[in-house]
Amino acid sequence: MAVIETDICVIGAGSGGLSVAAGAVQMGAKVVLLEGHLMGGDCLNFGCVPSKALLAAGHKAHETSHAAFGVEGHDPAPDYAAAKDHVRAVIEEIEPVDSQERFEGLGVHVIREFGRFISETEVQAGDDVIKARRFVIATGSRPFVPPIPGLDTVPHHTNETIFDLRERPDHLIIIGGGPIGLELAQAHRRLGSQVTVLEGDKAMGKDDPEAAAIVLKNLRSEGIEIVEGALASQITGNEGAITVETKDGGSYQGTHLLVAVGRQVNVEKLDLEKAGVDYDRRGVTVDAGLRSTNKRVYTVGDVAGGFQFTHVAGYHAGVIIRPMLFGLPAKARTDHIPWATYTSPELAQVGLTEAQAKEQHGNKVFVAKAEFHDNDRGIATGQTKGFAKVMVVKGKPVGATIVGPQAGELIQVWSLAIASKMKMSAVAGMIAPYPTLGEINKRAASAYFSPKLFESDTVKKVVRFVQKFGRP
Repeated sequence: MAVIETDICVIGAGSGGLSVAAGAVQMGAKVVLLEGHLMGGDCLNFGCVPSKALLAAGHKAHETSHAAFGVEGHDPAPDYAAAKDHVRAVIEEIEPVDSQERFEGLGVHVIREFGRFISETEVQAGDDVIKARRFVIATGSRPFVPPIPGLDTVPHHTNETIFDLRERPDHLIIIGGGPIGLELAQAHRRLGSQVTVLEGDKAMGKDDPEAAAIVLKNLRSEGIEIVEGALASQITGNEGAITVETKDGGSYQGTHLLVAVGRQVNVEKLDLEKAGVDYDRRGVTVDAGLRSTNKRVYTVGDVAGGFQFTHVAGYHAGVIIRPMLFGLPAKARTDHIPWATYTSPELAQVGLTEAQAKEQHGNKVFVAKAEFHDNDRGIATGQTKGFAKVMVVKGKPVGATIVGPQAGELIQVWSLAIASKMKMSAVAGMIAPYPTLGEINKRAASAYFSPKLFESDTVKKVVRFVQKFGRP
């Protein structure tokens, strides 16, 4: 058994772990990286990348089938297996960036084994023991499969297996009406499957209700059956003939089943007790600087117990690099972290929703809003569904919600504004090229000032005075 001494040992080669390893080794630290499964983690192999690739295939089929702007639509006859080939090709194109070869080329010592703590200063990975000054837990999460009676005996998919399916489901039943469930629902519907989504509570329940309603209305208009308040209670059958019964007495039949009800963090194999690291079902217990109860051990990404997004893992990596390499203090923030659901239309959020802002700040909140049906680029391209609204307190944005075309791109302005503590005047003063969808952000910012300028008696009196007595 070999003992390897290093500065930093990173456990997990997903987004967060790879970012830490690449940054640390290029700044002079000795780094060992452990990965017992696939380089690139969930995002590359089972999550963000394949889902967006499949959505792109569905979008292409949908656009081809609809007549618009004087161009006739036609039956695109989508080839489900070919769409999966596209998914695989996208993964393969991105894979080299996350590959073992690339990281070894940077100088990282990569060991393709699962790591588990054997003491507060040591981790065992296969036949090797790694002794490090600092450890980073970046083990991510996996699909949560609930203990629904019968599910253990009925063939079903999660996001870890659905992208390997080559034959298009005739009727896909999806348990879970969150982002993963609804993105895959729309992709499959547009590629020719009948789709039923069963949600035990409210679909898109964590999002702004006004924005979610627009997304759900559009999904239903495309023929997706979305049943809310339908908590699965019993599952029976075999692939090709699956029945899901719900507590409200409903019964739903389909050919395939996808479970998309959330995530659970990967901590079981780590033997965290031996390292003196506290944790619970939500993840590792960390302080504001993402350090665990063992001061040698940091945590990034899903397993840190907060937002479960790839970009958050990358952000966490940047936070912990500062104290690990330079001994400088750093704290993680959450107020400026955006997220998006990539359905059509997209829904994106950063900071507080309208309800959260009013709960925290009461009548100090001003909601500035702009509609896509007033956006000239949206009108020209037939993308007029949705809006942008910004929650403002004392002249600064504390949250923004955008539902509509390219919402995931447009939300970035508000993430920057909140991160940099900018005032609404900064966005209102921005010059957006005409015509662009991005003008909606400037219009929303301007909507904050409109009542102050156009409905103010004081402003009108000043203008009249200047017009009467000012120099010509």
